Amino acid sequence: MLTLPKVIERSVQPYAYMNFTVRMDQMQTPATTGFPAIFAHLAEHGIDPVGPAFYNYRRINMSDTLDVEAGVPVREPGQGTDKIQFGTLPAGRYAALTWFGHPDKLEPATAVLIGWTRLMQMPFDMEERAGSDHFACRLEIYETDPQEEPDMEEWVTHLEFKLKG
Repeated sequence: MLTLPKVIERSVQPYAYMNFTVRMDQMQTPATTGFPAIFAHLAEHGIDPVGPAFYNYRRINMSDTLDVEAGVPVREPGQGTDKIQFGTLPAGRYAALTWFGHPDKLEPATAVLIGWTRLMQMPFDMEERAGSDHFACRLEIYETDPQEEPDMEEWVTHLEFKLKG
């Protein structure tokens, strides 16, 4: 199940993240490797997360690889390492919807959001390059804590894609 798409305004958001370049069949790598490492780094440095974990898709080439950040929002940037870095998600208008179900089944929800933005003539803040699309910010936000809800069919995920302008 999903909600109707809408446009939202996001403020600038500092975050901690790890970069990954993965093939589609390796999409669980950032979740199993990145999120635990980020949360451990934040705890070690006394930094509290201020929101749920997310993927930020920076570059997508569905037939080859994706550049993905596994990220966690924080109040202020901290000290990074060679693996854990800090950045800022851009403020602006985002096309958004909410998916209720297994995160691996997000493809139809993503198609709805993309189709809606095309119908409404609201392009994404992205650059098309030969072989891949580069996004200013394309978020897949995991609202559900796996320790509280182990049944992934019950998870809630927000899609928020930055719009141009």
